[in-house]
Amino acid sequence: MTDQDQTQAAGQVALNQSELDELVASSDTGGRSPSLPVARFITIVAIFWSLFQLWIASPIPFMVGFGVFNDTEARAFHLAFALFLAYAAYPAARTPFQLLLGIGIPILLAFLFIIGIGGLGAGWWIILVAAAVVAAIVMGSPKHWVPPWEWALAIVGAITSLYIFFAYDGIASRVGAPITQDLVISVIGMILLLEATRRALGPALTIVASVFLAYTFLGPYMPGIIAHSAKSLGVVANHQWITTEGVFGIALGVSTSFVFLFVLFGSLLDKAGAGNYFIQVAFSLMGHMRGGPAKAAVVSSAMTGLISGSSIANVVTTGTFTIPLMKRVGFSSEKAGAVEVASSVNGQIMPPVMGAAAFLMVEYVGIPYFDVVKHAFLPAVISYVALVYIVHLEAMKANMQGLPRAVEPKPLVAWLISLAFTIAVICALSFGVYYTMGWIRPAFGKAAPWIVFGGLTVVYIALLYVACKQPRLKMEDPNAPVTKLPPPGPTIRAGLHFLLPVVVLVWALMVDRKSPGLSAFWAAAFMIFILVTQRPLEAMFRGEGSVAGAVSRGVRELLEGLEAGARNMIGIGIATATAGIIVGAVSQTGVGSALADVVEVLSGGNIMAILVLTAILSLILGMGLPTTANYIVVSALLAPVIVTLGQQNGLIVPLIAVHLFVFYFGIMADVTPPVGLASFAAAAVSGGDPIRTGVVAFFYSLRTAALPFLFIFNTDLLLIDVGWAQGIFVFITATLAMLLFAAATQGWFLARNRIYETLALLLIAFTLFRPGFWMDMVAPPFNNVPPAQIEQAMAATEVGQDIRLTIDGLNAVGDPVTFTAVLAVPEGDTGADRLMTAGIEYLDNGGKIMIDNVAFGSAAQAAGLDWDQEIVAVQTPASQPTKYLMYLPALLLLALVVVLQRRRAYTQPAKA
Repeated sequence: MTDQDQTQAAGQVALNQSELDELVASSDTGGRSPSLPVARFITIVAIFWSLFQLWIASPIPFMVGFGVFNDTEARAFHLAFALFLAYAAYPAARTPFQLLLGIGIPILLAFLFIIGIGGLGAGWWIILVAAAVVAAIVMGSPKHWVPPWEWALAIVGAITSLYIFFAYDGIASRVGAPITQDLVISVIGMILLLEATRRALGPALTIVASVFLAYTFLGPYMPGIIAHSAKSLGVVANHQWITTEGVFGIALGVSTSFVFLFVLFGSLLDKAGAGNYFIQVAFSLMGHMRGGPAKAAVVSSAMTGLISGSSIANVVTTGTFTIPLMKRVGFSSEKAGAVEVASSVNGQIMPPVMGAAAFLMVEYVGIPYFDVVKHAFLPAVISYVALVYIVHLEAMKANMQGLPRAVEPKPLVAWLISLAFTIAVICALSFGVYYTMGWIRPAFGKAAPWIVFGGLTVVYIALLYVACKQPRLKMEDPNAPVTKLPPPGPTIRAGLHFLLPVVVLVWALMVDRKSPGLSAFWAAAFMIFILVTQRPLEAMFRGEGSVAGAVSRGVRELLEGLEAGARNMIGIGIATATAGIIVGAVSQTGVGSALADVVEVLSGGNIMAILVLTAILSLILGMGLPTTANYIVVSALLAPVIVTLGQQNGLIVPLIAVHLFVFYFGIMADVTPPVGLASFAAAAVSGGDPIRTGVVAFFYSLRTAALPFLFIFNTDLLLIDVGWAQGIFVFITATLAMLLFAAATQGWFLARNRIYETLALLLIAFTLFRPGFWMDMVAPPFNNVPPAQIEQAMAATEVGQDIRLTIDGLNAVGDPVTFTAVLAVPEGDTGADRLMTAGIEYLDNGGKIMIDNVAFGSAAQAAGLDWDQEIVAVQTPASQPTKYLMYLPALLLLALVVVLQRRRAYTQPAKA
């Protein structure tokens, strides 16, 4: 019996393409399929949303002096489009729990409003809207038409958002003093936003946001550790809807300014045919290897992840082609689905998009976008390399073979010469473009952008001409017999022009250092140019079909891309707005500091326990929250807690490392059973069991779960304060360590592992990742100096090196706290001069060294020092051998494992 027969006998049947499209639509773009006129109207609204976002991102409004929107006004339109399309495109779920939730929240908010204003009064509008929401849920929300009450909710939802735009001047003139009209609009807006969240994203985010809203009102009745003062309805409504502290806060602003344009860029690129191109290139290059289709699935998902913000869409897009081919070469349904899940979910950690988190980190961490990408790049690449290796190990276990090649491979020497020549050409082109751009700008002044566009156009036409000389790329039927793979050369040449918009994007971001929004605008604008011209030029170069028909097709694909980009953004726009409610509640109630106390109590102050608790909370929240919302919520709650408690434990954790830690575990929730939406999507394609698929995918993703713990303690992995040479060294050693970790967790290296070999591989991997752990035991990195000798310590430490001070003091609420402050030693002739330059004045109070004053704006103040704190310990840098000496025993142990396994590799048969 074949694997497919066994799966079907177990009751699991793969879905067909239309069912898969419906699955993705219900999750990402809206599952309603109304009649043609209504569908066209929804399409027109979605296209207008995309055009609006392109307009506000472009320099045109500033050139013509018309249509210029400030950040708050742009956010109002952004949310208005999202709310309207959420009600029009997403039918309401009808499960009993969903019904109870959808009915209860509007009634509760309406009741709170009536209590808050002391009677019905102006609350009739709120009661009417709440009743309309309840009636819409009770009467049903059909999938094939939009009832009148749903249109009414869509229009009212858009109006409540646009109120911020139309009443902007009035709101600005009464800051902190909302009128009744403000309160009515705010409560109606929150009712409709929460209902839209329930429809588009499911119950989890709706429940979390509602709990935080309730917590805002019920603070005095909470347990003492998380209790807070009562907040009136007027204060809450004003904070959440009228100001930019809640719904219209940073998260929605990032969605408006950056995320939409990147999602739109990805949709346009996919409509042009780039998604199929990436898949075909991956298969042509890797399909012949052991487990080749699975390796190609990993690579194609990585390339798709560059432009995709949805793990589920990534699974279905590439999985419909890769999963059947993986099954054909020997993978079970569950393993084939798990490989696709692991690679697709990892697409969200791959810059530049990172599931929208990269742009949020820019705002939350306060560092340039270029730095976010730099810090996130190395772990993402290492994780993908390790996944390819895991696939290779699975193929070795089962003695799988690849698919037949299209052409015979070149001899090794010829292949190496060809590779070296290709690299040399790419480097020469890169340097040529870089220095040519540097010459064009000063030479042509304001005309330089037109010169650059002309040059890009010439290159684009030349690459498209080359592509047209190759056979057309077709998405092959994965269920048809595969006689040979597509040839690599013609396949690569058939779509090189798709790389130009990506080059434009990367150049604008990394070289010109433009804002992410403006960079994405120029990339999207070039994609629009490609979509409009690609089909007519192909018709001319190939001599196939009429140019007029090709123009029509190009325009149609452009409109489809604009619509797809907007519909993919509905959930993200709603998620960021609703997450704003949670962020607003955190800022209004001060629950963050209370949560720090709770976490400290639960963890006993142990930093590793704190990280484990944070990881578990991220996984739990991520079971129902979209990745973006999960990141916003957990980073708002726990990122400051980790930094604070780490400082109290002597571990100085960079903020970007904490935010990446939270983000990594947020995406892991798409894999982890029992919810794991990506696992269910993959099982729908493979016909496998979704829970078993999720379990296997979780084990494949252990490398992704290990990385955050490693880069918290070894920030070299994030390329923090690391030069180019050291960065290359870190990449090589970290990649080797991750491959060994994968071999240990998969139970196979050169042969099947024995228990002691698995333990040895884990020990070697840990040593390569964090050699300083062992070196610190051999030679402590700091010398302990009595606090009374702080001046001598400052004088003896080289300028620029860090000195650590352990401080006893009080926190913001007056409770005793101990923490570690790090000060870079400044210039100065004496230790006293250096202390004064750092901003510290101290006195000796009966043997206690007390801080008497801290200069405003000084390095000491930035490190958290304040007057009346006690310096209880001083640590100066110690002379320590290089930590990389620990690699020697690790590599010797690795050599021993290799010798042991090579003896068995020739005699031990592979087993499936």
